Formats: sequence, C-alpha cells, structure tokens
Amino acid sequence: MELDNYRNLPLFKKAEEILNMVHRIIDLIPEENEILKSKGDFMMADALKLPAKIAGAEGADLYDIRMENAAIIRKSARDIYVSCNHFFADDFKETEYLHLLRDTIEEFRVLFAEWVKTFDEWNYIIDRWGLFNPPGINYDDKDPDDDISFDSPFGEDEPE
Repeated sequence: MELDNYRNLPLFKKAEEILNMVHRIIDLIPEENEILKSKGDFMMADALKLPAKIAGAEGADLYDIRMENAAIIRKSARDIYVSCNHFFADDFKETEYLHLLRDTIEEFRVLFAEWVKTFDEWNYIIDRWGLFNPPGINYDDKDPDDDISFDSPFGEDEPE
C-alpha cells in the first residue's frame, strides 16, 4: 500500500479545499484590522490541522488513534465554521466567501462521517483514558493480550 494514498481520499481533497479557502479569506482581511487578522490566524491553524490529521489517521491503523485524530479534525472544522461569525460581526466585506467556506465545511462533514464509519473497531488497543475505545470496550477491561505467554521458547538461557 502506498504511504500517500490518503491524498486520493475525497475527505483529504475537501480538507485541502478548505485550507485554500481560508488562506484566500485571510488575504482579504484589511491590514489594519488586527482583530480579524488574529481570528484569521486561528482559522488558519485549524485549517492546517485538517489534512495533517487525516494523514495521521490514515497512517495509524489502530481504532483509538484514528478516533483521536477524528476528534481533532471535527473540532477544527467546527471552530473554522464558528470563526466565520467574527467576520460577519466585524463587517467583513467579502461575506460570500464565508458562505462558500461554510458550505464546503458542510460537504466535508458528510464525507467525514462516512470516513469514520470505515474505521475497523476490531483493530484496537484499549484506551486506558477511556475516550476512544470501540463500542463495548471499557478503559478498565482486561487486555486480552495479557493472556499471551511471552516465555522464551529457548528456556531460561536465551541464545546471545
């Protein structure tokens, strides 16, 4: 399997689209508007996380790691969506771009929900923090791998 197959995912492509849109919106902020510049910086930080965390989730095969990345992706996308309110409230002139960005985030949300459904719930290690376990698995469950004997087949004296 190619290491960069994630780049072909519709979700990844949509994340890059969001990143490009945020970049263009930030370029339209008047230089003297320090408040919107600051909000734009936060939006850019969130937009940069989307493709990076998709790549991280695709590179990790374990359910808990994929879910952790998914939670960060979800939060970042929602924060971008909400950040548009600052631009509306500050009389940002190019509001049509904000509406386009929100529409694109909505498209991303649907792709995201379908993507998360592809995570393999049977490929996991127990998340002892209790946040990202598959359904039916608890943070304090006994790890089935604890029953596997790791005794040396060579006896007490292992070869060097």
